[in-house]
Amino acid sequence: MKDHRGQDLPAELPSTQYAQERVAHLVRLCARGFNRSLARRLAEHGIPFGQWVFLRILWKQEGLTQKELSEMASLTEPTVHSALTKLEKADIIERCTEDGNRRKQHVYLTRKGRDLQAVLEPLAVDANEVALTGIAPEDRQVLHDLLITILENLARDEAEAEEAGIRIPPTRGFAV
Repeated sequence: MKDHRGQDLPAELPSTQYAQERVAHLVRLCARGFNRSLARRLAEHGIPFGQWVFLRILWKQEGLTQKELSEMASLTEPTVHSALTKLEKADIIERCTEDGNRRKQHVYLTRKGRDLQAVLEPLAVDANEVALTGIAPEDRQVLHDLLITILENLARDEAEAEEAGIRIPPTRGFAV
């Protein structure tokens, strides 16, 4: 079998070591692998993976507030603030106040930030292609659809728990 670059794949892939794993663990391992694969590619361009998250959002919609970015990225506001400060220092984004509200800053890409899209998005496509090597197009679509179903199921579960007053416990300072 060949990979997306036409190079031979090992005859035996280590799939048997994962045969007994739960789906949640496999998805977590895949997410980690995707993140590391893309992070290596982004590092060649001086962009940490943590900044990629915000660039991806801003390429779709500029003018968001820090709070909106926090919600869209599922990250805390202090984490977002730190990342935005670094992006601003790198002249990739700028923060502006609108409507005279000095506390609410909106985030916009600079020309440099917009230009990065043409350079960085192909890296994400490449990382995806590497991960999906050997999977037929119709199976890729099935996988995509199944992952969306899983996301919807988990979102519904979380909403039901929230309605019942059950909150996600904090991860900081949580003794194990």
